Amino acid sequence: MTYIDRRAQLLELFQLGIAAADPAQCVPKHLPEQPKGRTLVIAAGKAAASMARAVEDHWDGPISGVAVTRYGHGVECNRIEVIEAAHPVPDDRGEIAARRLVDEAHALGPDDLALCLISGGGSALLGLPAPGLTLDQKKAINRALLASGAPIGEMNTVRKHLSAIKGGRLAQAAWPARVHAIGISDVPGDDPSVIASGPTVPDVTTQAQALEILERYKIDIPDAVRAHLGDPGNETPKPDDPVFSTSSFHMAAKPADMVEAVALAGIERGYRVISMGADIEGEAREVGFAHARLALETAAARLPGDPPTLIVSGGETTVTVTHGDGRGGRNCEYLLALTIGLDGHADICALACDTDGIDGSEDNAGALADPETLSRIRAAGLDPEAELSRNNSWTAFRAVDDLVITGPTRTNVNDLRLILIG
Repeated sequence: MTYIDRRAQLLELFQLGIAAADPAQCVPKHLPEQPKGRTLVIAAGKAAASMARAVEDHWDGPISGVAVTRYGHGVECNRIEVIEAAHPVPDDRGEIAARRLVDEAHALGPDDLALCLISGGGSALLGLPAPGLTLDQKKAINRALLASGAPIGEMNTVRKHLSAIKGGRLAQAAWPARVHAIGISDVPGDDPSVIASGPTVPDVTTQAQALEILERYKIDIPDAVRAHLGDPGNETPKPDDPVFSTSSFHMAAKPADMVEAVALAGIERGYRVISMGADIEGEAREVGFAHARLALETAAARLPGDPPTLIVSGGETTVTVTHGDGRGGRNCEYLLALTIGLDGHADICALACDTDGIDGSEDNAGALADPETLSRIRAAGLDPEAELSRNNSWTAFRAVDDLVITGPTRTNVNDLRLILIG
């Protein structure tokens, strides 16, 4: 198999991974019975609009509501309004939409249903500050967290405690209406309280933990934020709160489903598949170097006539930004480290992409690498090690036309990393 064939196989497998989390296929089976009263759809996340469309296509009764999604991720709906807002740093549109959702949830009665469609990205898209805080304060803290290398669980612990809608507060607003949440997970472990910062489920984290995280990452804490986190009256609702007695959560798709689908497709193609699971976390470049060592060891152990080996992994790595002018998300940073570690090995190609179609803040899902990628980056006048050190992986892959550009996929089950050997 030539490396061109391997590249094509990797791209095909990535598309299969995306298809495994298509809301049109995974959402309808989790729809609830229709209520006596009215049904309000509250959707938030990168998959919000496509989840809302899946509901519309399979819901016979009256329905209304709002889906808040990232700019460019909208889908045409007839009965549910779609609003696009900013991600990963919230903007005014997200704040206004979140305030409206909370107000509409408050208007629900005991015979009504809040059908909540939750997916990754919803935390930033529901940018409604807690009383006494401002959106600018939240945005500054969010930017600092994104650059700090903090894992998603820690970031969302902070976000919950600075929000008027996350950390169970949406369920609190909707009570005593029935809350039926359908989720698409983008987080390691698939904890509903972490997906979009858990707007409909109890929060077991505390204000003290949120403050400790901010201090540990040396993030500037405005006086109003510090005072808010120090007031016990501002704590999020906990598991014993009666507002959750009418609330349920149903997982429609998760990263492990995507990894399993890709692994099975690899087996069908005759590959020897090594699945590393869907929960890999850590610094992107460090994971990349570690996977390069694994790939080299696997290649060295192959015997003549052995089938190709496919190493599959999912999860969400992090990037600690050391140079503010660099461009590139966690998938490109991982892949550039992997490529450097492989040092042009003739039998190895790799792909690292985000299933939502956007790696970081650029226009690509991630990138591909083949045995010639490293030498082509150098031939383009770039030093791969230097570009990695300044978090500039996007520029390196763009210079050699190795970016993977899908556009918004309108789903989100986190990252897919593939290494094909042989």
